[in-house]
Amino acid sequence: MRALWLLAVLPSVAVAQDFSTLTYGCDRGVQVPATYVNGPDQNLAVIHVDGRQITLVGEPAASGARYGWPSDGSGYVWWTKGDEATLYWKTPEGETPLLTCNAG
Repeated sequence: MRALWLLAVLPSVAVAQDFSTLTYGCDRGVQVPATYVNGPDQNLAVIHVDGRQITLVGEPAASGARYGWPSDGSGYVWWTKGDEATLYWKTPEGETPLLTCNAG
């Protein structure tokens, strides 16, 4: 299902000119590589966590940039502000921070 969704957004990604990749050093010595794709209609963050590549979609944020999986269920949220990022696990009951990270 995720692969089909990614194919649906590829046309906007192909037009995008703004790509950046950062590696974040996080709690417990965890490294999280993140690639950001800023397109004309959609922003994406692709992170590598727990041995998996996770594609997250830009969401509204009061401050910084927030990325999540568009669903009402559980999933990851990646929230960045400046050189800092936090990985959350989101459920219908709320968000639990999993990792606090810094770029560089």
